[in-house]
Amino acid sequence: MAAIVEIDEQNGKSDSPLLTHNISHTNMGSADAVNLDPLICPVSPGGNTCEKWQLFHVTNMGTSSRVRDLRIWRSGNLNDGAVHMTNATPKSYLGAPVYTTPSASISQVAKNIMPTSTPTQANLGINGSLNGNLVSPGYSDFFVHQIQTTPKAIAGNTSTLNYQYDEVA
Repeated sequence: MAAIVEIDEQNGKSDSPLLTHNISHTNMGSADAVNLDPLICPVSPGGNTCEKWQLFHVTNMGTSSRVRDLRIWRSGNLNDGAVHMTNATPKSYLGAPVYTTPSASISQVAKNIMPTSTPTQANLGINGSLNGNLVSPGYSDFFVHQIQTTPKAIAGNTSTLNYQYDEVA
């Protein structure tokens, strides 16, 4: 049996965060909310979405002895110069970020442009390292991301987050 994984999201103030397991989607908008409706929480042109603080969560190892090599990327296009920023990067990974209250200001954690194709190597860490492994149920480092728009932005873009990982029997 393969490992069982889910994506979790943490929201709320740093001193009283709320973790939601197995989120249904990663819609982004102007509020710090899990599973939000972007029509209710729109982003003004030239503004930013509220940061998303998410975790790759292995809930059951199944017959796997290790889960490793986490890769995250986006498929689909953003319009008018908008950029999807993230902390997930293979080149200048800064380790496990400490949760802070999500903000719609320019992210101090998500400073790299999200890849738009499968990364050639891990870009999200486990235990602060891109070479980290999960050998029992547990979490990745936080995956922090934010969309930053331009004044020309128009509503209606969609893209898909993709996740890939390796399991070792």
